[in-house]
Amino acid sequence: MPHITTDDGVKLHYEEAGRGTPIVFVHEFAGDLRSWEPQLSHFSRRYRCVAYNARGYPPSEVPESFERYSQERARDDVRAVMDALGIERAFVVGLSMGGFATLHFGMQYASRELGARGRALGLVVAGCGFGAHPDRRAEFQASSRALAKQMLEEGMAKAAEGYGHSPYRVTFRRKDPRGFARFLEHFAGHSALGSANTMLGYQARRPSLYDLKAEMAAMAVPTLVVAGDEDDATLEPGLLMKRTIPQCGLVVLPRSGHVLNLEDPALFNRIVEDFFRQVESGRWA
Repeated sequence: MPHITTDDGVKLHYEEAGRGTPIVFVHEFAGDLRSWEPQLSHFSRRYRCVAYNARGYPPSEVPESFERYSQERARDDVRAVMDALGIERAFVVGLSMGGFATLHFGMQYASRELGARGRALGLVVAGCGFGAHPDRRAEFQASSRALAKQMLEEGMAKAAEGYGHSPYRVTFRRKDPRGFARFLEHFAGHSALGSANTMLGYQARRPSLYDLKAEMAAMAVPTLVVAGDEDDATLEPGLLMKRTIPQCGLVVLPRSGHVLNLEDPALFNRIVEDFFRQVESGRWA
């Protein structure tokens, strides 16, 4: 089973398909690399596609201490995957938790200071913003710790019943019951320790986007922010990113929730592919 090893010695499982300009896909908290199957099937026809399981998501390694999980670590794990696979620059596409990692990757590795040495060709930041608003930060941190406790004490199947059926996933369940059932099955099969540590070390400790305006303003990379209009917690942060990141565009999908790439895969793929083509032709700016 293919894997790479990060700077701090954690093995991450990955899959690769296609040839061409590289795309790296970064999954959400409730997902894993299987969540990107509609994108891997579509984009591998003309791109080199890489998806990986984050630390804590078997068959990737599950560090026992939550201290080995953080926003910075998630950001640098994207770079570690690229380095190990010999990818100098890539499009990076992330959803939710993966969207935060993608955004932070851009702030760290695609700034004006780096210029042409930046590691990102373009960024797609989808469903990003939960817990970002200052008014909701304390509540988000508390709910993250509570969910971690439930996972450890009651197991993943019980946690999936609640978290997996949250209001911002209702539209997915209505549109695609079969796909939603498969999503819940995958989520329930995740490691309780890895998921709890992700909540405690990464989600509950990540900084607010509203404290990172200067870093976002210094980004020098084409960026596409995608949000669903039924995903309330990501709408205001989406506008913040649009107004702050210099080369940023914003797309809001109608009657869509949080899991955009699975809920509306054809529409999501078309929007993202159009973004890639505009960047590649030099017309995005």
